[in-house]
Amino acid sequence: MLLDNVNGPQDLKAFTVPELEQLAGEIREFLIRNLSVTGGHLAPNLGVVELTLALHYLFNSPQDKFIFDVGHQSYVHKILTGRMDRFSTLRKYKGLCGFVKRAESEHDVWEAGHSSTSLSAAMGMALARDLKGETNKVVAVIGDGALTGGMALEALNHIGHEKKNLIVILNDNEMSIAPNVGALHSYLGKIRTDRHYQKAKEEVQSTLNRIPAIGGKLAKTIERFKDSLKYLLVSGILFEQFGFHYFGPVDGHDLNQLLEVLQQVESVQGPVLIHVVTVKGKGYLPAEADSHKWHGITPYKIESGQVLKAVGPPMYTEVFGDALIELAELDDRIIAVTPAMPGGSGLLKFAERFPGRMIDVGIAEQHAATMSAALALEGMKPVFAVYSTFLQRAYDQVVHDICRHQANVIFAIDRAGFVGPDGETHQGVYDIAFLRHIPNMVLMMPKDENELRNMLKTAVDYNEGPIAVRYPRINGLGVDIDPVMTPIPIGTWETVREGDSAVVLAIGPMLQTAEEAAELLRREGIKLRIVNARFIKPLDEAMLLRLAEEGLNIFVMEEGSEMGGLGSAVLEFYSLHSITGLKVKIIGVPDLFIEHGTIKEQRQETGLTAEKLAAEVIGALPKRKRATNQH
Repeated sequence: MLLDNVNGPQDLKAFTVPELEQLAGEIREFLIRNLSVTGGHLAPNLGVVELTLALHYLFNSPQDKFIFDVGHQSYVHKILTGRMDRFSTLRKYKGLCGFVKRAESEHDVWEAGHSSTSLSAAMGMALARDLKGETNKVVAVIGDGALTGGMALEALNHIGHEKKNLIVILNDNEMSIAPNVGALHSYLGKIRTDRHYQKAKEEVQSTLNRIPAIGGKLAKTIERFKDSLKYLLVSGILFEQFGFHYFGPVDGHDLNQLLEVLQQVESVQGPVLIHVVTVKGKGYLPAEADSHKWHGITPYKIESGQVLKAVGPPMYTEVFGDALIELAELDDRIIAVTPAMPGGSGLLKFAERFPGRMIDVGIAEQHAATMSAALALEGMKPVFAVYSTFLQRAYDQVVHDICRHQANVIFAIDRAGFVGPDGETHQGVYDIAFLRHIPNMVLMMPKDENELRNMLKTAVDYNEGPIAVRYPRINGLGVDIDPVMTPIPIGTWETVREGDSAVVLAIGPMLQTAEEAAELLRREGIKLRIVNARFIKPLDEAMLLRLAEEGLNIFVMEEGSEMGGLGSAVLEFYSLHSITGLKVKIIGVPDLFIEHGTIKEQRQETGLTAEKLAAEVIGALPKRKRATNQH
């Protein structure tokens, strides 16, 4: 196999184009075989095999900078840069990262788990290159979905203005995770399908090539003629208006075409945009047929494409989607809003049932937030379904347009807490800290799937401003479901286990961890009280005052940032009321970025375990009481 002889990009230089084509097939086979065991982002990587080969064949990484938008299409890049032997550890604890990772390789020059950042990064690297007097290439690879992000358009505008030498490769596969939406997507479709423009362009260029070298006014006239031709045949040459030299569309699976265009643009002065058309999932029929499903996939059977999933209770995401349909049947004000995540947010069935009330804005979280505010101010009930990590991108809009207006927006915050193999760029551990301090916000988290349903009912019935329910990326507990959803009084906690030795305030999955700790402590004669602190804001102030009177040691357990989380809120409450002498211990996510692995491994790394809680409780008890409990 040719692939066995590739230990770095330099090994590609001696290959012929037919050998590169053979290598592309071997890489696809490698990805399909390995990801069937580990899972991962299969379809995006199958779509960029030839493109990545062409880049490494012609350019010289890491001197030349390759910047992959999002980074989940970087597996081929990892294979070609000496990490093939680590693919059995992909997305595993202490193993190969599923995204670009600077600490992994000198060839990984930019990290990103969120979309639309590559063009800004490319501009920064091009500016730094020029200021240092260097001559290396800067190449950004961005998808058509990511190009809809406002940040990408801001960067396009700046790059076109500054006229720096850099190459933007638009990987157009008509998909982000879900099918792309919007006017820009339609524009790209028009370019892809306008064969008249392509043919006319080629014929004009061929004619001009036969004219001897000319200059002056005639040359300018010919250039104006070429420009006029573009406007005549394709309305709005968007990228050239932005100041780019546009090349394409190019077949992203034709190595000869790719190499020819990349060689052409090497000598072009100023920014270049190469429009490459690819097939997401290329080379594996199940992935080609359903690239949405195969964007990020769990282990599967290669021959049948059958996905191997554990049997158990439904995931919280599915419970949310089903509950929202039930509520929407009774309330036609409910509108679902998502930034390009209808599947991941559990809204596909909602979209089928209420197509006119399902709004996918594309990768545009800021727009989604402000639009939701306006919907709410006009009397609708927008439900903004978004991953915790992506809600970060709309922070200003949440503060300025939603909370300041006291707009009755419902936030359905998925992937709250640890997310497992997606790792540090996707951990949902910061939303408590960046939401709870904003005036008018209500923030809650359920202990199980039944409480999630009741919290959604609570949110729909609430009319005083924004309200958020956050829930994890795990299966539910399999609890009984109430036949009718019932609202929960705002700001009330519940005691789920009595005890008089110490008390733990826990939220979400940490309730189950606290229960396990209570069983460990029971064997030592220690009775741990467990409180479901389901409202993170507002707090149950009455219960906190009662706990202060009892004088019990208080432990706050949360799968979120220790800084600014529920524990911080409890400490702030006692400080505000000048209550001293209490012992409050926060057990949460420390001031670190937690890398990929299983959720269990991430909890063990951060001490969010029953054993750690039990040890903390025992350690905090007075020695005399500890000894009494043990007899």
